[in-house]
Amino acid sequence: MCALQVQVQIEHHNVITKVYKYSHTRNLKWLQIASNDANMIGHGGYGVVYRGVLGDGTVAAIKMVHTDGKQGERAFRIEVDLLSRLQSPYLVELLGYCADQNHRLLIFEFMPNGSLQQHLHSPHTYPQPLDWSTRLRIALDCARALEFLHEDATPSIIHRDFKCSNILLDHNFRAKVSDFGLAKTGSNKINGQISTRVLGTTGYLAPEYASTGKLTTKSDVYSYGVVLLQLITGCVPVDTRRPTGEHVLVSWALPRLTDREKVMEMIDPTLKGQYSQKDIIQIAAIAAVCVQAEPEYRPLMTDVVQSLIPLVKNLSFVPPTSSRFLASFVSPKCRRSSFA
Repeated sequence: MCALQVQVQIEHHNVITKVYKYSHTRNLKWLQIASNDANMIGHGGYGVVYRGVLGDGTVAAIKMVHTDGKQGERAFRIEVDLLSRLQSPYLVELLGYCADQNHRLLIFEFMPNGSLQQHLHSPHTYPQPLDWSTRLRIALDCARALEFLHEDATPSIIHRDFKCSNILLDHNFRAKVSDFGLAKTGSNKINGQISTRVLGTTGYLAPEYASTGKLTTKSDVYSYGVVLLQLITGCVPVDTRRPTGEHVLVSWALPRLTDREKVMEMIDPTLKGQYSQKDIIQIAAIAAVCVQAEPEYRPLMTDVVQSLIPLVKNLSFVPPTSSRFLASFVSPKCRRSSFA
């Protein structure tokens, strides 16, 4: 690992700082980002992400971490520690970082097709909806990412904030998981359980973690199940604009996931019948076990991966479903949201 002098344009003032890199094949000697809305591509609780350009012309995503609180510094250190030693094609790559004076920058590979959140719930950003084949591949990519964190990393890693906005898409719409600022190292005990402060995003939190702070890899499995429901329905996890009893996606969907006809009623209308009914039923069954209230009933991510592989391998052209079928089964209850 080596340190290089880097010129960073922040708020239109040039600052000489240091960037530490992991790969000698990348030229991080000169990095330029403009901190303005035109280059902003994302934001979260601990920082803002801008589009930047490396000295060799490589486009990168630069996260400027907020340093006005302890949690921002903690999140920065966690991301650097984890992503400097975790190598997987299903995780967004950390190219380098800056820890100079008051500046905290994380330099990631650029994912040109944004987040899954934007594609599912921001039609003004990406007006062309994701087709079913793409959604199925995204589901498998994400499952492999969590399998890597839970089964291959030593010790295991619990993401703790797995959600659609932290699933990024490359130029081929292959998914990679990002944002490890809340991640925790799993326990080596038999049940793998640790107790921690409850952090994360409403609608994705496993019930036992939200109520007690007890965290395991099965907490990520629950969050994954919520994402599967979003891929099927196009609905957000919590939406108070929906009718009473349907505000929370899991509570509304779970009783319906074992009923074939009710599953068909839940399908995202933007798919317009271009899907395999068999695939939908199988994905609904996987989602159902992932969002079980009791963590011991949820599957391992390895099992999820093995269930999804045959579905992705068998992807082929699905003939359009008749308009009569669509009129019977497309529900008006859950339309595409305009959430950013």
